[in-house]
Amino acid sequence: MAQLDKLLAAMISNHASALVLTDGEVVKLEIGGQLRPLTKTPLSAAQILSLLQEVASEHDQAAFEAGNPVEILRATPDGAFVIKAQAVEGKWRAVVSIGKGQPESKPERPAPDASPGMKRTPVATPAAAPAAAPVAAPVAVAAAAPVEEEDPDAIPWFEGIQESRAMLDGLMRIMIEKGASDLHLRVGEPALLRHSGEMVRMEGQPVLTDRMLSDMLRAIMPQRNRLEYKANNDTDFAYEIQGLARFRANAAKDRNGAVAVFRQIPAKVVSVEEMNVTEEVRRLCFLTKGLVLVTGPTGSGKSTTLCALIDLVNRERNDHVITIEDPIEFVHKNKKCIITQRQVHVHTKSFKAALRAALREDPDIVLVGEMRDLETISIAIETAETGHLVFGTLHTTTAAGTVDRIIDQFPADRQEQIRVMLAESLKGVVSQTLCRKVGGGRVAAREILLSTPSITNLIREAKTYQIQSVLQTSKKLGMVTLNDALIHYVDTGEVEPKEAFMKCVDKAGFVMMLKARNLDVSFAETEQPAAASGPPAGATGPGGKPAAPAPAKR
Repeated sequence: MAQLDKLLAAMISNHASALVLTDGEVVKLEIGGQLRPLTKTPLSAAQILSLLQEVASEHDQAAFEAGNPVEILRATPDGAFVIKAQAVEGKWRAVVSIGKGQPESKPERPAPDASPGMKRTPVATPAAAPAAAPVAAPVAVAAAAPVEEEDPDAIPWFEGIQESRAMLDGLMRIMIEKGASDLHLRVGEPALLRHSGEMVRMEGQPVLTDRMLSDMLRAIMPQRNRLEYKANNDTDFAYEIQGLARFRANAAKDRNGAVAVFRQIPAKVVSVEEMNVTEEVRRLCFLTKGLVLVTGPTGSGKSTTLCALIDLVNRERNDHVITIEDPIEFVHKNKKCIITQRQVHVHTKSFKAALRAALREDPDIVLVGEMRDLETISIAIETAETGHLVFGTLHTTTAAGTVDRIIDQFPADRQEQIRVMLAESLKGVVSQTLCRKVGGGRVAAREILLSTPSITNLIREAKTYQIQSVLQTSKKLGMVTLNDALIHYVDTGEVEPKEAFMKCVDKAGFVMMLKARNLDVSFAETEQPAAASGPPAGATGPGGKPAAPAPAKR
């Protein structure tokens, strides 16, 4: 739909007899012989010409270029219109009136002065327009409503939108060229990049003002997200530059004004081969039912790993896959599978609502972008039990911690039942963290837990603290501890020992691994004494009991 047609729809809905576009003034409606503003931002000559040229013929286009008066007949579902435009003293002005045979107003609300003379009001002459402006009354809010209702995701049209979008797209292109993972924008700073896990300021970029950043966000933000941003001061959405990449965006506000972060999502779907996913984890994609979890802290690459697993399913199986995400990140094209991708707050109300509905949509595999609450986790486990393969994510750092986190979500009287259900349905946990590589880039270290009879019994009997021991003794089955994954990268020279030490959870055990390889562990000395030392001799805790030893630092 042409942008001008939206203004014409607002003209009809407000029972106006004319629409006036004047260079340097806001859009106005003629209602009852008076001019009333429809917009808040004045138009430029370029914007008026852009609106008119969108509906003009080739002959009219030539007239515009020559600066000659133009008359355009425009027909829309709302009726027929006559558009008369001309340049007066170097300023473009256009008056849109209702065409012949089209009623000027609704029968139920006739204008008291509706007569042929109304079209000969001062609106038609540039000199008389300012005389009518002082008596203008604000247009009712309903005037703009039809425009928004037609397309909830329509990008707002405002002065400078193209420049704002171009500036933002340019920053994103630099981000891609430099291989950064995130673009940070905030008031009072030039644009920043997260490169190899560290924040770097972009050289040669201007310091952003609140107006600059707000305009950039308005230029790309869908309507529903603009409303959420206005109400809550933060919102999440996706943005795509065709042929380049998709971006997961978060817009918020802090004490200085607008803040935005864009996470790069490559346009090309990453494969398990490129991700170096082990054969044992790949086999999880060929299960007919069960729960597979990919976990890790924020920014650890969980979405990318899940994308690779779903892509493997898409290439090798003939099934129906439903993904529930907030927002949709990687876009999967149908290969052997049919992929249904639903975005929370756009295609469904919530994760739990979409997951409950998925059971009636004949899925074989369901991906839950984030298992945030008790009900979502409960439905996911039930779905895995009823003959579906479910992939999900959690923000936990170890496989054993993942099991405890799930069970602890439930009230005490349900934990025993959930423990039994989880023991039967959990097929695998991949807990990963990203480490900086020597020479640049990052690599994922993955702790892998696979379902075996011993693991099932430990979960059922509430002995999750023994899971780590099973991981260490089940390497032949494909299980890997986080320390083993990290030390492998140290041995191959891909990751510095200090970086691996910072990412590990069992730091004392990892230091022993480093010492066994005669590697320098001086960077760990500041932590190890504090971790190893207990309370002073004779120290007591509450009630005179001996004080418990200090927990090891992690």
